[in-house]
Amino acid sequence: MKDLLLEEFRARFGRTPSVIARAPGRIEFIGNHTDYNGGTVLGASIDRDVWVGVAPRDDGQWRLATAAKDGVVTLPAGSGPARQSGEGSWVNYPLGVIAAFPEFGLRPPAGFDFLAVSDLPVGAGLSSSAALELASALAFLASSGQAAPRETVVRLCRHAENNFVGVPCGILDQGVSGFGQRNHLVFIDCRGPVFATVPLPAEARFWIFNTQTKHALVDGLYAVRHRECMEAAARLGVPVLADVTPTALGAAEAKLPPMVFRRSKHVVEEIARVDATVAALCTGDLAAVGRLLTASHRSSQHLFENSTPELDFLVDRLTAAPQVHGARLTGGGFGGAVMALTTAEFGDAQAAAVVAAYAGRFGHRPEVLHAQTGDGAAMAD
Repeated sequence: MKDLLLEEFRARFGRTPSVIARAPGRIEFIGNHTDYNGGTVLGASIDRDVWVGVAPRDDGQWRLATAAKDGVVTLPAGSGPARQSGEGSWVNYPLGVIAAFPEFGLRPPAGFDFLAVSDLPVGAGLSSSAALELASALAFLASSGQAAPRETVVRLCRHAENNFVGVPCGILDQGVSGFGQRNHLVFIDCRGPVFATVPLPAEARFWIFNTQTKHALVDGLYAVRHRECMEAAARLGVPVLADVTPTALGAAEAKLPPMVFRRSKHVVEEIARVDATVAALCTGDLAAVGRLLTASHRSSQHLFENSTPELDFLVDRLTAAPQVHGARLTGGGFGGAVMALTTAEFGDAQAAAVVAAYAGRFGHRPEVLHAQTGDGAAMAD
């Protein structure tokens, strides 16, 4: 990917970048919509990345391009960038990072040429947006001669997505991309936030089945679920749903409208599933981990209602295979991808059978990624 970045940068701007950074996509292993509710979550950074190159300019212009689109978006440099719309709206992720710099005591970069390339599918629930933010932040810091602790960079990028892009996400996406480690999962207690890693048994395998159906969080469904969770917490008299135990929630069911109770039940029980998953991983019990993953999906399907028929079909087919420990949607939902935790015996033939069944049902083929864990965001050599 670095060679592709250099080639594309020369083609767009006629020179090479002075700094290059990369940040991985992530799998939401378990902990669906728990992060902004103050709960715990497990994620894995994967071996697919967004790469960003930056070179300074002295004419007061920001010029931004991506290998995924033609053309260059040119804007005047300044500390208060304006949110973009239409075909150029992708630049809101790096612009949001710039807009957040002063909030964290950092100096926005002056003029620059910027290019992003990626082998990470967009809209697959693998958080290409957070990867773009993290890679952009590291590149902007390096190109402007600044440094910041990793936790500050992660928090800055979440601030960018919340306040500039307009998605009320928690810390999961940016935290896993920032703190990822090969052969480990990232555990986040989102109330702190506090970041740690949990070893992943060597025999575990990840397969991602991307439905390539729409995954448009900004369009409102994510924000609706966020509001429903905040309403549940307010009615229960707590700051966040992480303050509620499953027993206490059951006793308070009469206080909540049925829909709001279902949303809060998913979140409260999902936090308990995260803790149970950590315990199972510590003993190497992947069968137990798989059961928890599938239970997570069924809760998303029936309680949180952020699944889709395509995602449910994939989970049904995958969990019927003897080589699959468990499967669930990964990411915010409403489309996107399913993650399967498998044995080493699950291979291309088994994946092809799932794809064929899906294509027969829905008329198009899902994209398949055999992903491995990877290291978190970093500057490139």
